[in-house]
Amino acid sequence: MPELPEVETVRRGLNQLTLNQEITGGDVLLDRTIAYPFSVGEFVNGIEKNAIATWHRRGKYLLAELSSSSGWLGVHLRMTGQLLWLDRHEPLHKHTRVRLFFGDRQELRFVDQRTFGKIWWVPPGVAVESIITGLAKLAADPFSPEFTIEYLASKLQNRRRPIKTALLDQSVVAGLGNIYADEALFKSGILPETLCIDLQIKQIERLRTAIIQVLETSIEAGGTTFSNFLNVKGTNGNYGGVAWVYNRAGEPCRVCGTSIQRIRLAGRSSHFCSECQTLRGVMRRD
Repeated sequence: MPELPEVETVRRGLNQLTLNQEITGGDVLLDRTIAYPFSVGEFVNGIEKNAIATWHRRGKYLLAELSSSSGWLGVHLRMTGQLLWLDRHEPLHKHTRVRLFFGDRQELRFVDQRTFGKIWWVPPGVAVESIITGLAKLAADPFSPEFTIEYLASKLQNRRRPIKTALLDQSVVAGLGNIYADEALFKSGILPETLCIDLQIKQIERLRTAIIQVLETSIEAGGTTFSNFLNVKGTNGNYGGVAWVYNRAGEPCRVCGTSIQRIRLAGRSSHFCSECQTLRGVMRRD
């Protein structure tokens, strides 16, 4: 599933390519991709003849502010969603679900193999959170001023669940997922099974720093492609080639050479180095 760096990579690409161009029409090939409004015709009519003023990101959600106060376009890529900026003559991929048409025969295609992705049009004058209800449940974004040591400590301390599980909770950290939770735990020297209640404030401080660092590094690399992720121009992300632990089970640790381990934790794979990550581990350096 695309996480914060992948969604941020898409957002930046969309802001480079799609702004201030009128949406001349649309074609919905899979009705259930449109989460709101419930009428596909109303969705197309709502966005048609409007331009995108700017794209925002909140957690893993993409939000396009439409010009002339014409509402919002929301997108959640979920597991396999892709937004691709293409010439209209390009052959349709079999998993194309929605097409938005622009001038100069350009279009924005939503391709989604697993069909879990969703798109919303929020009419003008309607609160975005009232339609895209998942937004109201999001915690602070790691790049926001609210994401302080004190904030993260308040979300973690006194909770008896593994830190890896907590980091995947979007009400704890918005946008973080399996890949970057593993990476941040490695860089902060904390084992994924460590209970939140056992973390000291210095460890939480290191964890906050590590979360921001690994997200910044991945964004610079264009995100991670292990299966489906592509940016808006159809290019893979490059972070996977330099990942510390994620998807590297059995390979040597890039720091100490110890074999990277993988365990199942709350139904998800967790990757770690037993030598570099301990409850009192030291901060890893790039």
